[in-house]
Amino acid sequence: MLPETQYARSGDVNVAYQVTGRGDVDLVWAPGTISHLDLDWEWPSKARVIEGLGAFCRLIRFDKRGTGLSDRPTTAATLEERTDDIRAVMDAAESERAALFGLSEGGSMACFFAATYPERVSGLVLWGVQARWVATDDYPWGLSSVEGASMIDELKRNWPSLDYLLGPGAGLGKDADPALIDWVLRYARAAASPAAIVALEEMNARIDIRGILPSIRVPTLVMNRIGDPVAHIDAARDLAARIAGARFVEWPGETHSLAAGDEERILAEIEEFVTGGRSRVASERVLATILFADVAGSTERAARLGDGAWRDLLERYYRAAERELATYGGTEIDRAGDGLFALFDGPTRAIRCALALRAAGVGLGLPLRCGVHTGEVERDHGSVRGIAVHVAARVAAAAGPSEVLVSGTVCDLSAGSGISFEDRGEHALKGLERPYRLFSVQ
Repeated sequence: MLPETQYARSGDVNVAYQVTGRGDVDLVWAPGTISHLDLDWEWPSKARVIEGLGAFCRLIRFDKRGTGLSDRPTTAATLEERTDDIRAVMDAAESERAALFGLSEGGSMACFFAATYPERVSGLVLWGVQARWVATDDYPWGLSSVEGASMIDELKRNWPSLDYLLGPGAGLGKDADPALIDWVLRYARAAASPAAIVALEEMNARIDIRGILPSIRVPTLVMNRIGDPVAHIDAARDLAARIAGARFVEWPGETHSLAAGDEERILAEIEEFVTGGRSRVASERVLATILFADVAGSTERAARLGDGAWRDLLERYYRAAERELATYGGTEIDRAGDGLFALFDGPTRAIRCALALRAAGVGLGLPLRCGVHTGEVERDHGSVRGIAVHVAARVAAAAGPSEVLVSGTVCDLSAGSGISFEDRGEHALKGLERPYRLFSVQ
């Protein structure tokens, strides 16, 4: 259930953005060289970071012009135009003042915005950022001019280049999971065309923000991994030293990514900096059964009925769903469009509720696809997150119309319940690292 993608007008360009979370503080995520708002949700560790930030703030993410879901001008944006995009997105999202979170190359525009519009910036968080990306006589970090030219030439001939993604581009590192590499290859193709990535990297090679760093007068947190293959740890220290009062924190690891297994501690650091308090490490982790249900073919059905009749039908369905959730002890976590996300303390109750929902849907002419999975989730400030949530969503997506599909874990835990299952075999679920054995409830 992806959040709504909206568009902000920046000059004559449409910049795509999404808003998630419900915190009292706004946080604007300035992405690296390439991004894709929708695909960000497909990789569990990336989704966990987004959800983790949204647990304590209203998170505003955007694809800068030329990438992802935003317009694709024929020329790469200047640093000034990228900064204009931040302002346009904040205006469209009705954010008067926000903390900025600049990752990798996105740190350049975040720094420029913070120096130019300090009245709109409550704080600046930088991850894996250098003041410039090509080395010079007075700046020893980054690619040499020869290495930079060679990288551009390789991108012209071979995008997405595996060497680029493992090294100076995405910085996945030499020990990256093959499944992650496959996903990032697909992500890169969707996020930018070959011409776009070349133009972006040619523009990045000319960026140098050393001159504006002393002008930043907002609280600043700079973080970097010790073995980051893209942003050198000493370059990050140098950047922090040029910003008055900046705090520098280093993290272990040999990847450019924030999501490397220790993201919970990193997010706690960000939360404390942005809000003044730290609550993530105290969040509750419990075993739970997750149910996702949505209407198969809803778009076509809505088109046939018309908006008014479709809303009325959905309202009848949701009233029935509320009754069944109350009967089987389920807790509704979220609903979006025709989708329902609920939590149970046992797999049998979740399955029986799914069957009741399916029957209610049949009675209304709404074929439901239901997915059920049991796993550990994190409950924090009313939100529920964790890899188990993503597994359940993917199980539901694999179900057919009027089908209740469950994971092997749910089937095993339901032994002796009298519920019958039919083995559907192993499925490679989108965005998940290993296949899952699925069973259809009869």
